[in-house]
Amino acid sequence: MTDEWRGWREAAQAALYGDEGFYRSPVRSPEGPAGHFRTSVHASPLFAGAVVRLLTGIARELGTGTVALVDVGAGRGELLTGVLDVLAARPGGPDVTPYAVEVAARPPGLDPRIEWCAEPPAGVAGLLFANEWLDNLPVEVAEADAEGVPRYVEVRTSDGAERPGAPVTGADAAWLERWWPLSTPGERAEIGRPRDAAWAGAVGSLTAGLAVAVDYAHGRGTRPPFGTLTGFRGGREVRPVPDGSRDLTAHVALDACAAAVTEAGIGARTELTDQRAALRRLGVDGDRPPLSLATSDPAAYVTALAAAGEAAELTARGGLGDFGWLLHRVGLPEPG
Repeated sequence: MTDEWRGWREAAQAALYGDEGFYRSPVRSPEGPAGHFRTSVHASPLFAGAVVRLLTGIARELGTGTVALVDVGAGRGELLTGVLDVLAARPGGPDVTPYAVEVAARPPGLDPRIEWCAEPPAGVAGLLFANEWLDNLPVEVAEADAEGVPRYVEVRTSDGAERPGAPVTGADAAWLERWWPLSTPGERAEIGRPRDAAWAGAVGSLTAGLAVAVDYAHGRGTRPPFGTLTGFRGGREVRPVPDGSRDLTAHVALDACAAAVTEAGIGARTELTDQRAALRRLGVDGDRPPLSLATSDPAAYVTALAAAGEAAELTARGGLGDFGWLLHRVGLPEPG
């Protein structure tokens, strides 16, 4: 890493995905993403169970016993491993062809049924699931100058210092005007065009099925005035320095991603909701078991109480329950 000044997209791309980057270097992050931040996948196996319910429903709608599960931004394969474990414990479920889409090398000891790939496989039918993927796709950062003119923010690799760059123009300026207008000096935004394109491409890889993006999100009327770019290392939030030593993340304009799918000509029915509502539809609600169960079956009560605690974390307001869920039904009938 050097003292070179660069735009945030270029700097973060090298810091996260370069040969010595945070996600690719086994020396910098031998434990993988799970060693630095906790996602819903790591919080509880109930999350994998919810994905199994989605997958089973899609297989039923497709009328097939074999269905693909594409995990985009798979980390070390934790979600796919959890899904396969749940299916093994529930005979009669669909046969799953699992794909892990990840830039890092395949971890040792991973289930050999999981196909490891750098891009979503084209032409598959089933469930494409991207949990906290889009927030790690690098984007440019813009800030309004003293005259209210949006300018690219340049960052110094070694220490994260920033300075104003050239005015934002072209397609980036059009995106800001449509999705995240800046006018007051000091206001900041993350320009989500690369994420829009990546998500439209991922959804377009399905011939039929359901595509789901789960992420930190905000909408057109609730954009944070100073942006959301931050870093994580060792389980703690830290300054966003693009030196390869930490995760770099920014919340996602999921409404812009949804529009990109429509504008790409992909015939999909779209829904934008939050994790609390989505998981409750899938049976993860956090309700405590009845006290009568403690008397009739104490062991079952303890198990159910623990599951209720995990479900409460997955659906909590102010926490994981506030995550955005963007769903696209591709080649499927209107849901009942």
